[in-house]
Amino acid sequence: MATDYDAPRKTEEDLNEDSIEELKSRRTDKPSAVVDVDETDLAEGYELPGADLSGEELLVRVLPAQADEFTCASCFLVRHRSQIAREKDGLAYCKECEG
Repeated sequence: MATDYDAPRKTEEDLNEDSIEELKSRRTDKPSAVVDVDETDLAEGYELPGADLSGEELLVRVLPAQADEFTCASCFLVRHRSQIAREKDGLAYCKECEG
């Protein structure tokens, strides 16, 4: 445990007063033992492996690559042209893949 040698030192009397104050505050603060969690809400967020998702639709709007963007030939992420690290055989590679 780190010790701060610049901090003012407390006497035994100060330590006893602090602990009494802590005990008083603990006595008034009673923690609740009841947890309100609806299990059905939690279960809706999980997807089971092998689940049939053929009836699901994604509502994502896909934009075509802009003039100032490229697709990295290594990680296949669309990035801004300022991230080009190398171009070889007509393929561009990003700084993260080349780094």
